[in-house]
Amino acid sequence: MKISSKEVEYVAHLARLEITEAEQEKFTSQLNDILLYIDKLNELTTEGVEPMSHAISVTNAFREDKVVDSIGTQQTLANAPDARGELFRVPKVID
Repeated sequence: MKISSKEVEYVAHLARLEITEAEQEKFTSQLNDILLYIDKLNELTTEGVEPMSHAISVTNAFREDKVVDSIGTQQTLANAPDARGELFRVPKVID
C-alpha cells in the first residue's frame, strides 16, 4: 500500500470534505492503484524523449487578426428594441 486510509482521511480533512468510511476505503484503493501505475511508468526509460505539453500536436485554431471598419452606430442600434440617442436602453435591474 502506497497510501494509508489515515492519509486519505487527513487529506479529506484538509480539503474540508466529509467522507464516509466506505468512501474513505474506496478512495484509498483508487489512489493506491494510481500510485502503483505511476511506479510502473517510472520504470520506463525516457532518455532522449522530448518533453511535451499535449499527447497530440496542437496548432493554433484562431484566425489571423485583420483590421476592418466597424458597422457604425446607426446600423448597430437598428434592431435595438429601445434606443436613446447612441445608447441601448435596458430595463432597470437594481432597485
